[in-house]
Amino acid sequence: MRSPTRVPGNRRREILDAAAGLFAARGFHGTSIEEIGAAVGVSGPALYRHFSGKESLLAEMLLDVSERLRGAAVERVTAAGAAGEALDALIGGQIDFALDHPALITVHDRELGNVPEPSRRQIRRLQRLYVEEWVTVLTELYPDVPPPELRAATHAVFGLLNSTPHSAGELPRAAMAALLRRLALAALSGLVNER
Repeated sequence: MRSPTRVPGNRRREILDAAAGLFAARGFHGTSIEEIGAAVGVSGPALYRHFSGKESLLAEMLLDVSERLRGAAVERVTAAGAAGEALDALIGGQIDFALDHPALITVHDRELGNVPEPSRRQIRRLQRLYVEEWVTVLTELYPDVPPPELRAATHAVFGLLNSTPHSAGELPRAAMAALLRRLALAALSGLVNER
């Protein structure tokens, strides 16, 4: 009987996912290479075939998620027919991310400072570009609101949606997604109340 063929990149993804869970639970400094290896069924030193060390693993993890969020946002906005549809798609994408990857949210919040500086700058740049996708859409919907206020509102909505490491599991996924969507839209509706 032949052993299953491993698809290139799957092992790397498996390591990144396992490390995210461990970093979220124990912290970057509280997790060893050996523990990450054990979580994916290999020795700790075997991870060095994929990553030069824990710092590079953390950097790739956060770069990857930042690239995926930004890329998906561009696709959603491009595919939308109007600004309202684009906003709905952005909110839905962020909700899916928040519900599917709460460990990555925790790791980003706690561990970004442990990413080496060049990679940290790249991550921050990608995050700014992601925020600007939202601001561009919000500018179409709220043309009288200054961009700094739209940016602040975007970050406030992220804070609300990215609360899932604390709240996920309380409700079934569909109910939680619907609640988060209503709350995000309610938060953004405050952009017109002062005008």
